[in-house]
Amino acid sequence: MAGEDEDLPRDAKIVKRLLKSMGVEDYEPRVIHQFLELWYRYVVDVLSDAQVYSEHAGKGAIDCDDVKLAIQSKVNFSFSQPPPREVLLELARNRNKIPLPKSIAGPGVSLPPDQDTLISPNYQLAIPKKQAAQPVEEMEEDEETVEPTPPQEQRPTDLPQNTPHRVSFPLAKRTN
Repeated sequence: MAGEDEDLPRDAKIVKRLLKSMGVEDYEPRVIHQFLELWYRYVVDVLSDAQVYSEHAGKGAIDCDDVKLAIQSKVNFSFSQPPPREVLLELARNRNKIPLPKSIAGPGVSLPPDQDTLISPNYQLAIPKKQAAQPVEEMEEDEETVEPTPPQEQRPTDLPQNTPHRVSFPLAKRTN
């Protein structure tokens, strides 16, 4: 394991130490690369924003104030603050003034009617029709293979007779 740490770049070692300091011992090696990618994207975004602020101010180079402003704008636009506790309590009081509707169901779990459920019992059975045995013509091996013309009963107009029939029926409801 010590040999693996020597091969890692400095930033990857820092991410690894951060994970260890937070008590994370078991993780996939990809996690380090994902954190590095996130870290690099964040730094590039902050520095490009700082460069825009520096150019807008007419400065020749980025200074500490530009970086602070870029970080602050990232925090303001990326993370939203929850409303104050008082506002949430007032909203809860207003909502709780409206009483819940009375339950008309008896004891136990109330279920929707069968027609409104996706698990209502329903079966579809495919019942094929029995086909009459057709005489098979034997051919000699030295004859050329030629497609015989289908007999009258196998023409495409009669195909629907050979298709299976579908039957659906619901289960009988139990009466208590």
